[in-house]
Amino acid sequence: MNTALTLDAPRPLHEYAPSSLELIKGIRREGYLGWMMKVWRQHGDLVRIRMGSRSFLLVTHPDHVRHINVTQRESYDKAESYDSLRELLLGNGIVTATGVDWRRQRKLMAPFFTPRGVEKFYPIFLSDTQQLIEHWRSQHQGSGRPVEMLDEMMQVTAAVILHSVFSTDTGETLQRIKHSIETMISHISNMQMRPVQVPLWVPTPGNLRFHRAQKLVTAYIHELIARRRAIPTEQWPDDLLTKLMTTRDEETGTVMAEQLLVDNGITLFAAGHETTARTLSFLWYALSQNPEVERRLHAELDSVLGDAPPTINDLKKLPYTLQVVKEVLRLYPAAPMYARDAVADDDLDGVRIPAGTRTIVFAYATHRHPAFWDEPERFDPDRWLPEREAERHAHAYHPFAIGPRICLGNNFSLLETHVMAAMLARHFKLRMKPGHVPQFDLLGTLGSRNGLPMLIEARTGTKTL
Repeated sequence: MNTALTLDAPRPLHEYAPSSLELIKGIRREGYLGWMMKVWRQHGDLVRIRMGSRSFLLVTHPDHVRHINVTQRESYDKAESYDSLRELLLGNGIVTATGVDWRRQRKLMAPFFTPRGVEKFYPIFLSDTQQLIEHWRSQHQGSGRPVEMLDEMMQVTAAVILHSVFSTDTGETLQRIKHSIETMISHISNMQMRPVQVPLWVPTPGNLRFHRAQKLVTAYIHELIARRRAIPTEQWPDDLLTKLMTTRDEETGTVMAEQLLVDNGITLFAAGHETTARTLSFLWYALSQNPEVERRLHAELDSVLGDAPPTINDLKKLPYTLQVVKEVLRLYPAAPMYARDAVADDDLDGVRIPAGTRTIVFAYATHRHPAFWDEPERFDPDRWLPEREAERHAHAYHPFAIGPRICLGNNFSLLETHVMAAMLARHFKLRMKPGHVPQFDLLGTLGSRNGLPMLIEARTGTKTL
């Protein structure tokens, strides 16, 4: 395998301008993700794709990933490509903020999301996962009825976020907020994938649903903030919302403004539960397709955990479980691609990049690049043995993006996934519905167009906690 850390020589830019008919046929036949992979395989690591009056640069090679995200990061930001997310969902929260606003938010929020900082949420991970275990035992285990696994994982990760950010109970609150956020995300994703945009002011059924969901979520967070401010601060719960409301900017001495609290509340909920739920869903799919990996995982869990839930120290004794998680994130990254806009003129590997260029960093393809991954389509957790990981290009793997704008919640998500994978796999085997073959595609984030229906089976020899 070629593990060289730099390109042997500058590679020429490939231009590709599919006709509208070619584009429609290709996406209809292969899905949007499959079509993008075909473009990469046919045209190489740096491709300018022109679609009518619009164009973007498709970036795949790890050297180019490093250039945009690390070495020349000041020349790229989340500009025009994120306007719809700003306007319709996340406002100017941490994910969509730019420039000075982003740096101030990042500095303020980063201490809450360090590896040590996220450990304070560990009891929530344990409690909400245990509730799911009990639900599966009473409702689904051995029933012979498949469940939609993404829905199951969305339910538990949404509960974790509500408890961690807002200290609210689940039940009806969880269902209303979860459903509303997902309605908004789905509507925005559908809008972005349509060749013809219908303005939001047009009273279509979809637009009306979007506006109702947006109003409900915004009002809910405003109400939480108002309730908290109505009681003495010493009575405020120790959650992320309290931290955002009380932490002061070192330079200005001010706390976060009300609208920014709302924006970040929505951001933490939307980004904090959906991507982790998808990772967990793909993990169960991967285990169901790789029995030897599943056997090794179960053997590790049985030897370390016995019948008790994992402690923080136990997780350090579950390296193979974490390797499985990392391999899921490689083959099935919840965000298969992400945009970075050139905010200044740049030169990328000999190619002039004018300010205003939209670059699409194609993580899904980087994670399958044959120059950096042996048998890239094979699910192999041993890729993540320390000695093998150390040999690999540092930017060949970026499921949470990379560089200063790496996802703020990556440590939270990794710890949560590690815990849930360990607890659920200790007690259950999950199997695909017989005959079902998932159709993976880009649905805003990575998903399966025909779902992930799975059967929940008890593992023999395990006891109730």
